[in-house]
Amino acid sequence: MGRHMRNATQGITKTRTIGLISAVRLEGSRYIKTLRPVRGATSHLSPPFFSGRLSGMKTVYAVSGMGKVNAAHATTLMIERFQPDLIINFGVGGAYPSSGMSTGDVAIARREIYADEGIHLKNDFLTLEAIGIPLVRSGRKRWFNDFLLENRSTRKILSHSVAAFQKERSYSVKTGDFATVSACTGTTRRAREIERRLGVICENMEGAAVAHICAIYGVPMIEIRGISNLVEDRNRDNWDIETAADHCQQTVEEAMTLLAETGL
Repeated sequence: MGRHMRNATQGITKTRTIGLISAVRLEGSRYIKTLRPVRGATSHLSPPFFSGRLSGMKTVYAVSGMGKVNAAHATTLMIERFQPDLIINFGVGGAYPSSGMSTGDVAIARREIYADEGIHLKNDFLTLEAIGIPLVRSGRKRWFNDFLLENRSTRKILSHSVAAFQKERSYSVKTGDFATVSACTGTTRRAREIERRLGVICENMEGAAVAHICAIYGVPMIEIRGISNLVEDRNRDNWDIETAADHCQQTVEEAMTLLAETGL
């Protein structure tokens, strides 16, 4: 863990390996065509890993499987086995009603928040900080529900990314806080409660778990999500997962090109 802690404090100017993680193959279908499967990456129980070069960067890609535990497992294996200098968690997600985003847009996370960890009361929700139980401790640093991704390394990428990605786009790119949930939100009422409580723009099922493991190891992380649907009363007819996954992968590739060209 110490090596990763030292690398994280140096920023990502010496990035040598980028780690990519998505929940399912569809989200990284463009990359699977380019990268090579890694045989026996960790064990027969590990998720699929692929390696090669994308956008001029040495890349390792893992298909974690859906949900927090699978995401945490894949992230841990990736860091221990491949020692990436930066991890990009990507895929599709839902946009909350007040986000101003539409299907096909792309969101980049400034903060990842565990939306479910805490205590549900009759008319309130107590976070882990409110009850005094951190998820991660490192010296005097404590992480509870929130993981700020806009650190010294990723802040520069975020500012470059949004400005660059807004040009010549049929879709918009927005930054904001993300919520990671255990059960996808299927009603507008619940969506408005979550966004009111957390101030989030995008919902997913893995991001906070990836951020959690990255915090333990001190590895910088970026999260990019293509919007497949609005978080509202559930109606699959309004979803477009393929377009969301395609736009997300385009944005990830352009982010990696920025890293390669600017030497971040």
